[in-house]
Amino acid sequence: MVGDEKKVGLMGGTFNPIHTGHLLLAEMAYEQFQLDKVLFMPARKPYHKTVRTMVSDQERIEMIQLAIQGNANFELSLIEFQREGNTYTIDTLKELNIKYPNTQFYFIMGADSLYQFSQWKEPEEILQRAILLAASRDDIASSALNSQIEYLIEHFGIGDIRLLKSPNMEISSHNIRNRVLEGKSIRYLLPDVVREYIETKGLYQER
Repeated sequence: MVGDEKKVGLMGGTFNPIHTGHLLLAEMAYEQFQLDKVLFMPARKPYHKTVRTMVSDQERIEMIQLAIQGNANFELSLIEFQREGNTYTIDTLKELNIKYPNTQFYFIMGADSLYQFSQWKEPEEILQRAILLAASRDDIASSALNSQIEYLIEHFGIGDIRLLKSPNMEISSHNIRNRVLEGKSIRYLLPDVVREYIETKGLYQER
């Protein structure tokens, strides 16, 4: 990078709740791409999904704070949470580029998102404003992902998309919510402080 330009990872999602898979993916990105920090950006109203919740917005934020409190390289950002209406990645990047002009952003995404990327709002503009890091899981062949990356770059004529190597962890917020509802253990699926928070407040115990 030129001069003192910063390298910042962006980790978006509903985080309902945040879990070990989120944290490990952020840590892998930080390590593999020598990032200065990773921002965790909870969305209030993502355009592509409904936030199914028996928890408040503030509780989602507090769970993130608890999960990342021991890692100086992780930071909470409410940039998407404070925006009215639907949350779009391009709007976030435009705002971040103005707020942090001397920063290269690395947008962390699941490998499956690469196959829907063309339907995102202003995908060309996203590729101009950030490097995409696509999580390469064990069950998705790297050759297939590389083909999709080549297609996107050729299709839009721009872009820097890289594979982010990550363990294949079958953990999802949906599964965690269901396990709580069914009275099953969620130990080790998320940090103990988050598990204790969920149990103390009795979260996710009804649909």
